[in-house]
Amino acid sequence: MSNSKTTQMQTYHAILEALNHLINVVAKLRSPDGGCPWDLAQTPQTLIPYVIEEAYEVVHAIRSEDQEAIAEELGDLLLQVVLQAQIAEDYGYFSLQEVAQGITEKLIRRHPHVFDNLEVENSEEVRQNWEKIKAKEKGETPEMAQLLSRKLDRYHRTLPPLMASSKISVKAAKAGFEWENVDGVWEKFSEELTEFKESLETENKAHQQSELGDLLFTIINIARWYGLDASEALSGTNERFIQRLSKMENFADRPLTDYSLEDLEKLWQQAKKQLNQ
Repeated sequence: MSNSKTTQMQTYHAILEALNHLINVVAKLRSPDGGCPWDLAQTPQTLIPYVIEEAYEVVHAIRSEDQEAIAEELGDLLLQVVLQAQIAEDYGYFSLQEVAQGITEKLIRRHPHVFDNLEVENSEEVRQNWEKIKAKEKGETPEMAQLLSRKLDRYHRTLPPLMASSKISVKAAKAGFEWENVDGVWEKFSEELTEFKESLETENKAHQQSELGDLLFTIINIARWYGLDASEALSGTNERFIQRLSKMENFADRPLTDYSLEDLEKLWQQAKKQLNQ
């Protein structure tokens, strides 16, 4: 066996050993005999916030280009996959082996240009073939798969709400659900803002939520008209708020809760000024 093949095999076994160790640790945490009370109390539903949180932390680490952080956050996300599979196996639903086999078979099925004899010319053909195979797997006809409502529903089911709304807005506009000019979007914003304010005068929480959603969706449409990314904009605002708050805490000589609103405003402006320099 060549040196390169030997190295590949050693790497392969090292990976399997590391994964097996993780699986055994998670199984021990979930064991009724000496396991961790917190892990034993978890269900697939209670872990949903952690799955979302870890996925976002992976994204943040990738954007920061901090390779050590990326490796750590990918590990945290991998833990969520293994833990979900372990809980499912505890309930007798499925195992991590089935999860791995399922995604492997899906990849092979959806890449016939790699694992079969299909020839493709570019990545667009790869995407089109992927969608056709995916539709066939789900028992959809090509016509059903192309329905706008089906496409938008996938965004709704698979993306965070703000990102899904942006995607839905773009696709709907391309299909003709669009204002003639940006003035129409601003008129819609004024209309939705009025309706939201009116809903707050009622005690119908569901109605208030509905009107708030309509208002937010309109703002996302405004962002699209001006070529702005609503998710990036809100992320930037969150980051700036935290930075200013951190500066305020540096300036403060006691907990912020001990300050008056007027004093907090002064600290805020001081922090804002320093960060803008």
